Amino acid sequence: MFTPVLAQRMGRVRPSPTAEISDKVRALTQQGHLVINLGEGELDFATPAHICAAGIAAIEAGHTKYTAVAGTARLKQAIIDKFQRENSLSFTPQQVIAGCGAKQLIFNALLATVQAGDEVIIAAPYWVSYPDMVALAEGTPRIVECHERDGWKLRPEALEAAITPNTRWVLLNSPNNPTGAVYSDSELRALAEVLLRHEHVLVLADDIYEHTRFGQAFHTPGQVEPRLLPRLLTVNGLSKAFSMTGWRIGYAAGPQWLIDALQVLQSQSTSNPSSISQAAAVVALDEGTGFIEQWISTLAARRDRVLSSVRRIAGLACANPEGAFYLFVNCTGLLGKRTPDGALIDSDLALAGYLLEAAKVGTVHGSAFGTPGYLRIAYAVDDALLDQACSRIEEACARLR
Repeated sequence: MFTPVLAQRMGRVRPSPTAEISDKVRALTQQGHLVINLGEGELDFATPAHICAAGIAAIEAGHTKYTAVAGTARLKQAIIDKFQRENSLSFTPQQVIAGCGAKQLIFNALLATVQAGDEVIIAAPYWVSYPDMVALAEGTPRIVECHERDGWKLRPEALEAAITPNTRWVLLNSPNNPTGAVYSDSELRALAEVLLRHEHVLVLADDIYEHTRFGQAFHTPGQVEPRLLPRLLTVNGLSKAFSMTGWRIGYAAGPQWLIDALQVLQSQSTSNPSSISQAAAVVALDEGTGFIEQWISTLAARRDRVLSSVRRIAGLACANPEGAFYLFVNCTGLLGKRTPDGALIDSDLALAGYLLEAAKVGTVHGSAFGTPGYLRIAYAVDDALLDQACSRIEEACARLR
């Protein structure tokens, strides 16, 4: 009789909590429920028309074959130009790579450099995939708690205390998912001063939310402290700024020895990203984000709408986020209450489950981001649906006793 056996490494990894929420939402929808998903990190805006047109033109021109593993020469140049124009960073074609989303590039960077005994410093709250990626690479996630009173930002003294001889990477994410925190020039400079004292530590800057900010200036570590560049990987992509989640295209730049390793891994896994997506990405990067001001205006109004709703609910609290498109809501004031049928709300997971079942609204529990007692609410959805979701949440919370 056949017995299914999985590799031991599968015991180190969990399903993505955000994908899990989306799966539950889809299941309830298929059962006939009108479920509103505020758990997924995806803009509801259409990909801009000129980018779509570039993808269509690529298909019609027959650009549907394999490309170089790390991306076409034209896309590499567009990436180089973007970094120079927007971040004052200079790279050669050998120092950049395009992949099937920023997620793949982060995973490949960890897989190429981390082994058993290595530690990777991750500031919590963190993007849900970071610890599991480290675990799959056989490393040890070293979680450093950040605090609401500090604006959810990693403090230099906390970073210093976390670094050991086994530290391989520090992962930095600004604007942050899930909190929306944006690091200032001086805050990044203070972290860089710590990192300059520890030359064995690699630095990964996850800049995927670079363009979704509400007035706060953006800075990336390599721009702030060029002395880090020989051991710094800067990762970005088109999913958030250009609403191109389904196109699956990301890019990274860093020292050639690391980019070479990423290319080797990619050559043996996915090979090149979609040739059609690459052609569209060239146009997106070359023409820039001039359209995004209207998106930011819409997102700011949605943020304020949900903040007002949250602040009407006794037991919930939330600071004003500086970027991304999430609220990270303190829900500790609701813990210990009971649902109308007597079930105890004893955790953020229980509260998220209650909102999904009772209000038919999907959110993500803060524990998934390494910070219990919070809920992440994504507000990049249609205004009418957002209003409906807020009303449902308010009504469901009012029924708690």
